[in-house]
Amino acid sequence: MGRLALPFLAQRGHLLLWAPVCLGLGIGLYFGLPVEPTGGQVTIAMAAAGLALVAGLLAGELAGPVLLGLALVLCGGSLGWARTAWVAVPVLDFRYYGPVEGRIVGMDRSQSDAVRLTLDRVALGDMSPSRVPQLVRVSLHGDQRWLTPEPGQMVMLTAHLSPPPGPVEPGGYDFRRQAWFKRIGAVGYTRVPAFAFAPAKEGQAGLALFRTRVTLSAAIREAVPGQPGAFAAAILTGDRSAVSKDVMEDLRASNLAHLLAISGLHMGLLTGIVFAAIRGGIALVPPVALRVDGRRIAAVVALVAGAGYLALSGGNIATERAFIMVAVMLGAVLLGRRAISLRAVAIAALIVLLRRPEALMGPGFQMSFAATTALVAVFNGLRGPSAHWARWPAPVKGALTLVISSFVAGAATAPFAAAHFNRIADYGLIANLTSVPVMGMWVMPWAVAAGVLAPLGLSWLALAPMSWGCRWILGVADRVASMGGALTWVPDPGPWALPMLAMGGLVVALWRGPTRWIGVLGVMAGLVVWSGAERPAMLISDRGGLLGVMTDEGRGLSKAKGESFSAQVWLENDGDGADQLAAAERLAAGEDGVRAFTVAGVPVTHVSGRGASAKAAALCREGLLITSVDLDPPPPGPCDHWGPKRMRQTGAVALTNAGTLVTVAETAGRRPWTRP
Repeated sequence: MGRLALPFLAQRGHLLLWAPVCLGLGIGLYFGLPVEPTGGQVTIAMAAAGLALVAGLLAGELAGPVLLGLALVLCGGSLGWARTAWVAVPVLDFRYYGPVEGRIVGMDRSQSDAVRLTLDRVALGDMSPSRVPQLVRVSLHGDQRWLTPEPGQMVMLTAHLSPPPGPVEPGGYDFRRQAWFKRIGAVGYTRVPAFAFAPAKEGQAGLALFRTRVTLSAAIREAVPGQPGAFAAAILTGDRSAVSKDVMEDLRASNLAHLLAISGLHMGLLTGIVFAAIRGGIALVPPVALRVDGRRIAAVVALVAGAGYLALSGGNIATERAFIMVAVMLGAVLLGRRAISLRAVAIAALIVLLRRPEALMGPGFQMSFAATTALVAVFNGLRGPSAHWARWPAPVKGALTLVISSFVAGAATAPFAAAHFNRIADYGLIANLTSVPVMGMWVMPWAVAAGVLAPLGLSWLALAPMSWGCRWILGVADRVASMGGALTWVPDPGPWALPMLAMGGLVVALWRGPTRWIGVLGVMAGLVVWSGAERPAMLISDRGGLLGVMTDEGRGLSKAKGESFSAQVWLENDGDGADQLAAAERLAAGEDGVRAFTVAGVPVTHVSGRGASAKAAALCREGLLITSVDLDPPPPGPCDHWGPKRMRQTGAVALTNAGTLVTVAETAGRRPWTRP
């Protein structure tokens, strides 16, 4: 027993590293529940957490950490429940068409590249204010020449609104949960002109930073025209509305999209440059350097600069997470502790999870902390007492640092990127090696200079050279994305593969002693589960108008146009890079809007188009009858009929390879964000 206990006793002094892991495990279990726990159940869980905490403090060296970990798991689940209740606001529970009034508090672009407005102070026709969502997001289509959106503008429009949409397939990404925590209660679009009925100055209260960000973004794009200016505005203010779809695709295909999102890299570079500049400036004045602690002064100034960058960029979750990580590290400098360590990463993760437990489920949190944890663990190993890193020449260390950091960060984030986005950028290492140094040594220093010169009206002096670096990065993205085999498409891993990979990787990075390599088995098990994940034999959209049937060539779609979002997600989750038109050619065309298949041993008849009601009435035979319109009266016969009315209750449907039907309603469960 003593020998078995040795690996656990070796973790003494390092248990803090496992605190966010245990807290995150509880949060993950909460979000995986099929039914929302009641207040009584949460009270019992918290009482159990308190007992486990007391018992853990009184127990021995082996049982104590286990009990403390259990207390954190229970606290994580309760924290998720409390956060869900805290952000609760009304959610539209029906399809609405009519007048919409509100104040512009957000502007971006939709997937179709349309201008999209987020409104608060919403009024919907005669609807009771108690039922009106707090925030509504509307895409502007058609001729919108009469409106130039500004922060704080009060606008009116006639729009189609609906509850936030659910997954396009059972077990898929659920936008409803994201919208719930953003307090967005309805989404929709308009094709008629929108008008401003009150100027921005009458609704600008509380929007000063938003207005400043929009103004700065416009000024940057004016000073640096074209896509380099749009890129510069994105990395300085977080406004990506002017970045074209083609550029976004190039950045994703080359694994450079992270340069566009204001996250750890940008915040680290900005605060690092400010820290180095202030500390170096103090060192250049010996009388001052001998009397003050330059490191602490530089840390305070860098912290203030990071806070300003956070505010200017809009304070989104990714930037907030990056600021917390930087603040923890600068706080360590102020306290005279080691700034870059796994403990600093663990403290930052705890703060993020305590503030926003829902962040755990997003790719941003997972990828940023995976990269940071892996980088700190690897470089701690390289700088260990048995390493020869310190003896190498500075130029060699600099070059190796760039290569190793790019490789390690890419390898650590690749599973998460593949799981969430179904793609791997095969030449991402090349693109990052040729772009990240330019970002760090050229673009960001000039960005800091632009910020310093802006009050003097001379920011253009820094923006011009900054644009050269932006052009280089966009050129690399375009070149790499156009190379053959730039992307490898990856199928959806299912619900268990990614947690297994993550836990295996955490054991390797955080555990102390040779037994850490047991984590490799967890990584291998996750890869095996991923490779064995099966995709549904058939998918049915939530309107019944689109079918996706698995064929020898890949998933064939029932139509080449329409419901393109569902079609795109299905193909990406299959690990299939084909477009909707190519996928539609894989499925034999039916006659007069009627198609018949046998899928997984189940006869399937799909009826769509004009006259679907009359045609479907005579086709109700054994198996599934799927129609894009409701049938009234229901068709006579033994068929299992699926139409829009039924699917509004169930959501999208999948037919498994075993011939079993699974619906979104079954997999999503009964949670606050799924009720509408």
